[in-house]
Amino acid sequence: MFRDFCKRSILTIVILVIGLSGLNTAAHAQDITQKLAGFDEFMEKTLKDWNAPGIGVGIVVGDKLVFAKGYGYRDYEKRLPVTPQTMFTIASNTKLFTAVAAGMLVEEGKLTWDRPIKESVPTIEFYNSYLNNTITLRDMLSHRTGITRHDSIWYKSDYSTKELFERLKYLEPKESPRQIFLYNNMMYAGAGYAIELQSGKSWAQFVRERIIQPLGMNNTVFSIADMLKQPDVGVPFTERRDSFELYRIPYYEEQQGVAPAGAIISNIEDMSHWLIALMNNGQYNGKQVLPSKALAATLEPAIALPNAAGQTRGWWEVLNQAYGMGRWTASYRGHLIAFHGGDLPGFHSQISFMPNEHIGVIVFVIGNHTAPLYNPISYNVYERLLGMDQTPWTDRLLDIRLKNKKAGTEARSKAGFGRVPDTKPSHPLTDYLGEYEHPAYGTLKIGMKDNQLQFDFHKIKLPLAHFHYDRFDTPNDEENGKWSVSFSTNPQGDIDKATMSLDEAEVSFGRRAPTLDAATAQRLAGTYETASGGKFQVLLRPNSGLFIVQPGAPDQRLIPYKGLKFRIPEFADVVLEFVEENGQITALKQITPAGEFVSKRK
Repeated sequence: MFRDFCKRSILTIVILVIGLSGLNTAAHAQDITQKLAGFDEFMEKTLKDWNAPGIGVGIVVGDKLVFAKGYGYRDYEKRLPVTPQTMFTIASNTKLFTAVAAGMLVEEGKLTWDRPIKESVPTIEFYNSYLNNTITLRDMLSHRTGITRHDSIWYKSDYSTKELFERLKYLEPKESPRQIFLYNNMMYAGAGYAIELQSGKSWAQFVRERIIQPLGMNNTVFSIADMLKQPDVGVPFTERRDSFELYRIPYYEEQQGVAPAGAIISNIEDMSHWLIALMNNGQYNGKQVLPSKALAATLEPAIALPNAAGQTRGWWEVLNQAYGMGRWTASYRGHLIAFHGGDLPGFHSQISFMPNEHIGVIVFVIGNHTAPLYNPISYNVYERLLGMDQTPWTDRLLDIRLKNKKAGTEARSKAGFGRVPDTKPSHPLTDYLGEYEHPAYGTLKIGMKDNQLQFDFHKIKLPLAHFHYDRFDTPNDEENGKWSVSFSTNPQGDIDKATMSLDEAEVSFGRRAPTLDAATAQRLAGTYETASGGKFQVLLRPNSGLFIVQPGAPDQRLIPYKGLKFRIPEFADVVLEFVEENGQITALKQITPAGEFVSKRK
């Protein structure tokens, strides 16, 4: 039955060869067709073995799209076939557009590759002065800043590119710059906003005007909303994690903040224009659209990776991988290949080419479980066109996929290990309610519904069940996964912190301080005198709040706590409480584990 579905879904091949490099068109088309003999059968088998909803494949040779074909369905439920016009999110294949756009500004003298980017963009801030004086645009675009991914900052959030740019300063590096490859979408958001600052145009406007439109990519858009206005669009279906059922998942629509890392949506025909320009030193239809120097810069290896991934399994086809800016290079069975993948929920893609052989391949895949397919399909095309023996990539990776699927199901069946029975939360559930903040990750909201805590982080909303002590877990959701939140108390016994494992480390969110209204703050400001006669002031600073100021000591910021009680950042076990008598503020009490000290208001 599945074989019949595959046969019905095979589309007619599109051969678009016109006068390639002086070769006879008919002869060249026949040569391509002969070399691809058996490819349809290979794709049919791949669809069946991998339970793939739909796949699109495009091949560029020289400066022409010579093959464009769909396999399976762009809409699995409605049985609508994939075509060369089917729109797919290309996700991280957007990164090379951003790198080339940055290269245009480098050529204009508005940015530099290898000087600290802060020299060109003074408003950019990293974690410390060393990074501010070190990190370059090339570092950001080649994933060698030493800063890990932090994808939970932007994933399913509504942060703008500017807001992500402003959060770079909170990202503590794990390694020194230029020592290790650490993939980082946040750096592309930062680079995209730098393009806006230096060009005076939004990233999307700049890329559209300088790249998309000159290349005649007329169907290419930057948002799901614009994509859905078109008649031929991919629909995200994927396989359930504990069965082989295919089901529809929502489009990922929150990509605008991180747009420079992954927002472009396109099809095989439009992407072939881009690929032709990449393969021909920036020329398309006889015009220089992309600057050749910028393309060369993005291709230069900026950081090398060890030959470890495949070699641990005894696979030696891919060697000497390195990352430039917005793309990888490697040796594939002795042939130089430049490539990049793209992955967002439901859609996966790869754009690649062999510079010396003048062959390029576009692969679009629907289904998260089929994401690894864009590599073996690309490799298979190259091997066929180069007359090489075919490597059994799809069989290799299918074995891994099925083993991982089984292992995942078994692991989930053992969830809850280590739970301490018969424990209770330390506080009533209402004490856990509120908003908890982190300067980079934003706000975690804990609410209540039907006497059960509710988890609300960005746009992920799930119930929270008590696990043990002050730990609460969400269900292991098919789409959003499982989240575990551990609450902790301050020295006063209040729930004031929520900790989660995010990305590469634990992240603690502090309870949001109550808002202090201006009228109350003004009442508290004034001069106070200690028991020994020392004087200090409580000052109200606009947009900053209350501070204790005294000669010879650093200013102390007062953080609203409860009513007229405040805390200070330096010591969690210290509380400052203003004393009110008959409607007047008469004193300030400093309450510490050692006792209570009173300063009277003058």
